[in-house]
Amino acid sequence: MHANGICDETTWTALVEASWKPGDRQLLLTSPNLRGDDIADLQNVLARLGFDCGRVDGIFGPHTSRALADFQSNCGVPPDGVCGPDTLRIIVRVGGQTGTGPGIGAVRERESLRAGLESLANCRVVVGQFGGLSGLPRTLARELRQRGATVMPLDEPDAVAQALAANHFGAHVYVGFQGHTEAAAIAHFYQVPAFESVGGRTLAELIAHEMQSVPGFAPAVSGMRLPVLRETRMPAVLVTVGPVRAATDATAQLATSVLRALDLWILRTA
Repeated sequence: MHANGICDETTWTALVEASWKPGDRQLLLTSPNLRGDDIADLQNVLARLGFDCGRVDGIFGPHTSRALADFQSNCGVPPDGVCGPDTLRIIVRVGGQTGTGPGIGAVRERESLRAGLESLANCRVVVGQFGGLSGLPRTLARELRQRGATVMPLDEPDAVAQALAANHFGAHVYVGFQGHTEAAAIAHFYQVPAFESVGGRTLAELIAHEMQSVPGFAPAVSGMRLPVLRETRMPAVLVTVGPVRAATDATAQLATSVLRALDLWILRTA
């Protein structure tokens, strides 16, 4: 989210989620899924104990429920996938005996990246955009298709809807673009205190490096919990560029730099 001093819906949701602490409520699988920092804390402990709930995203989904039930079964308590007072006490006691490593979720992502893709021709890529930059994602999508990649373009304004579409598509990678009114060039990847997307960070760093060759842009890299990065299940990068007019004028160069970054990213995972 942009630091604009406005408490919009996204900011308010983040504030509510941050208010939840372990033990404040019973955690279980619901529809829609429960969300909050208490769930992220639970996922972090489970991951460090070796119970794979996926990425630490603060969302109590099926993976977290299964990991919790597996933990309960190993501890000799009913494996109902519900984190109530009794299960929480065991988690606190056992969790205090773990180290501070990245957990099984991060290890699993590294292993999946090592399996690798041979080239862009084998890659399923989602190219998203959030207003003002339709030419840039359109150009990138065209160049990716020319290289043989299977591409899904998305311009749905709702970030969660884009993420769900990317997950359903089974994408190997998501690259999104959002315009900014002021001078900006930032490659965002998913990161929270207890977890970061290894593949997302690597791609963000490569995009930032390649964009240095485009005059007028001095790209930075930033780990954040933006909705589209949080909800996607594949390595994802959201590139913020501005002002929009300058980004539009440099469309061809920016698209080429991102394409080069994707090429290098695939080589590193091969």
